[in-house]
Amino acid sequence: MTMAPMGIRLSPLGVAVFCLLGVGVIYHLYAGVLSNHLSYFRQRKKVDLRDLLAVSVEAAQLGGKEVKRVREEDSLNEKSKGETKEGAKELLTMGDLQSHRKMFNLIKNTFPEITVHSEESDSEADPVTWSRYIPDDILKLEKGREVSADSITVWIDPLDATQEYTEKLVKYVTTMVCVALEGKPVIGVIHQPFTGFTAWAMVGQGTNMASRSDYNVNPPKVIVSRSHSGEVTNFLHTAFGNSTTIIPAGGAGYKVLSLLKMHSGQPEPIDEADVYVHITYIKKWDICAGAALLNALGGHMTTLKGENIDYSGTPLNKGGLVASVDVDHKAILEKLPNWDPSKH
Repeated sequence: MTMAPMGIRLSPLGVAVFCLLGVGVIYHLYAGVLSNHLSYFRQRKKVDLRDLLAVSVEAAQLGGKEVKRVREEDSLNEKSKGETKEGAKELLTMGDLQSHRKMFNLIKNTFPEITVHSEESDSEADPVTWSRYIPDDILKLEKGREVSADSITVWIDPLDATQEYTEKLVKYVTTMVCVALEGKPVIGVIHQPFTGFTAWAMVGQGTNMASRSDYNVNPPKVIVSRSHSGEVTNFLHTAFGNSTTIIPAGGAGYKVLSLLKMHSGQPEPIDEADVYVHITYIKKWDICAGAALLNALGGHMTTLKGENIDYSGTPLNKGGLVASVDVDHKAILEKLPNWDPSKH
């Protein structure tokens, strides 16, 4: 006796539920694998700090060549991009832009995964690449100190002291690169385009700079910004007395160099100061490189209240600054009168 096969009818709803469950399982399996791959990829994004120092030096020097070329060709094409809080014009020249294009793109082309902040912004790409050259004095530093790329913030100033640049007061002009690790400055480069000298430091590793043999803080020689030297005079006389020597100067990079021992080949002697004070807002690309240089030599750059400056996040430092090396920084801070930079 032969039995006919029984027909099986599938519920459309059941099929849909089964398919959804299958898709869900596949998704979670795939997502887990993808997540593991991405995590592994992120972990592999490491940057060797010695290489980054060499690139920073090359970037500052490359930018400096543009700054010098534009000045010598007298093709500045200067314009105002606004005013500072104190009412001084913020100028933009072709020197700023051309230097930015070289410096920013060199760093980003070499280390595309790191964050780079520049004083200038420009959409023009430049295929410039690192030469792979490492200067001999940097080559002596420890290689292999690798850090996570996402812990790095780079600050570049393609042309510090633009106002003075337009006035041909080129001794104040520098190009600067700073590398901050978790907000702390660890690499600083300050290059003088018109002398060819480059100051550099890697905190805890080495520097080509040194402090001077003698400083005096009773009273100190204080270097300040040319743009608001009148206002700061009263502040400093209150702090240190009327016999305090006040040196107005351009460029934050120059002011830090004035605290240090400079090489003897300067065509025009650099000012020598004991303390650098700024009592209004200032941008981090102006001061980060100098902070790294000072830190490498055991010096300090803090707010007027003695707070450490965080070199991550937004560009603006609202606390003013005091910079020194080989003196009692805390004693200097204690002499300063109460001052709120936001009200000035």
